[in-house]
Amino acid sequence: MPNPSRLRAAAVTALLLSCLVAGCGEDAGDEDLTAQKLDWEDCPAPSQAEGGGSAPSPLPNGGTWQCATMKAPLDWDDPKGDTIGIALIRARTSGPADRRIGSLIFNFGGPGGSGVSTLPAFGEDYEKLRTRYDLVSFDPRGVGRSAGVRCENDRQLDAYFQQDTTPDDAAERATLLDNTEKFNAACERNSGKTLPHVRTTDAARDMDLMRQVLGDRRLYYFGISYGTELGGVYAHLFPKNVGRAVFDAVVDPTQTSEQGALGQARGFQRALDNYAEDCTSQVEDCPVGDTAEDVKNRIADLLKSLDAKPIPGAFPRELTQSAATNGIAQALYSKDFWPYLTEGLEQAYDGDGRILMLLSDSMNGRSENGEYSNIAAANVSINCADDKPRYSVADVEARLPEFRAASPLFGDFLAWSMVTCTDWPVPGAADHPDVSAPGGAPILVVGNTGDPATPYEGAGRMADALGEGVGVELTYRGQGHGAYDSKNECVQSAVNGYLLDGTVPAAGTVCS
Repeated sequence: MPNPSRLRAAAVTALLLSCLVAGCGEDAGDEDLTAQKLDWEDCPAPSQAEGGGSAPSPLPNGGTWQCATMKAPLDWDDPKGDTIGIALIRARTSGPADRRIGSLIFNFGGPGGSGVSTLPAFGEDYEKLRTRYDLVSFDPRGVGRSAGVRCENDRQLDAYFQQDTTPDDAAERATLLDNTEKFNAACERNSGKTLPHVRTTDAARDMDLMRQVLGDRRLYYFGISYGTELGGVYAHLFPKNVGRAVFDAVVDPTQTSEQGALGQARGFQRALDNYAEDCTSQVEDCPVGDTAEDVKNRIADLLKSLDAKPIPGAFPRELTQSAATNGIAQALYSKDFWPYLTEGLEQAYDGDGRILMLLSDSMNGRSENGEYSNIAAANVSINCADDKPRYSVADVEARLPEFRAASPLFGDFLAWSMVTCTDWPVPGAADHPDVSAPGGAPILVVGNTGDPATPYEGAGRMADALGEGVGVELTYRGQGHGAYDSKNECVQSAVNGYLLDGTVPAAGTVCS
């Protein structure tokens, strides 16, 4: 049994360190936070909560990535009360000063992803945009160094992600609910002060403060995945402050969390269908099936066998049904990952689950050293603070047939995810976000027909919900999560043309 005094000491030490970084508990008093000056310095290595790793590499022109911390109110309803720190990162523009437009702020999604660690990883993809912008990203509140939410420890998370998340009987259902309740209770115990203040509306207000602190009259923005929901909420709250903005891999803002999960079931199934068709259409034989149906049947058989008997994974852990499903889903996020999925399935059929488990670890934010980022804790915290519905076992069981019809492989997995917020200590804000932005500037909304995580249909609904003259939809006929990073010249030309030159593509433009 762990020593409680040591656990308390570790918790106090972690709290003190996080307060030093994030300004936890400081009182804004009469300070005008919009007038604060940021202290930019060369970036350290990402914290473990941000995913760990090395300090970002120098920029192509010899400059360095710079980091700073912005003060923001813990509670936007009490702007003179306690503050937290929002961790920022930037790369200064590479172009001449008289061509600089401002700061282009990125959110890469999740929710729960660290922008401080993600932007440098993809920095080369946005070099053209840096000719006229400072590239900026941040850890949203509750994420990474921005008062990051803490729930269970690494050992507990290993067990949490090994559990059976598709229960077959009453005992397995009880275990799933008990584990979920324990996880949620740990979040409240370790981060209870922060949990009521990590809603997307709070992060949107942080972005408007960021805009002002960075010295921009308008917000220039590039949102990806959940970042499109954050951008839509910002546009609703501050329509007159929106400058040039792009939404890529678009969340459907009209759906409840249940409808979103069902949409993802369809999206991941569609991506799996496309993977199977691609594998079996190659000149060489597909090593994981003779036909597309054979590929999917063999995967289904694998998952069924893992439910009964896991196989060795990344020692000392075993590859369970849930971990394998998670790993397969991760591989469907990008067509570039499909070869790893093929290799992982080949190995798993031979009793070796290492590759599928490493893919699952990547989804869950687990490093090779066994330490986790806080992406899982932040993801649950933000989603549960945003989403008003709370679902029971009876709700899930009633909807299972529809989920299974949407996806024989992912249906159960996503249906049971509906109970994640059932025992959450903070009430959810709304059934779905309001993104209507009458009078706002055009927002380019890019949907990918093969996107598993944010199905294509959501792009059209986002464009409609933003309002006439605001949402401008562009379609990319491709695979994977998002469009700009696919390197498709048509997509990149349209996005760059708008962000750099203000040229709005014709609504309904299609890129292949």
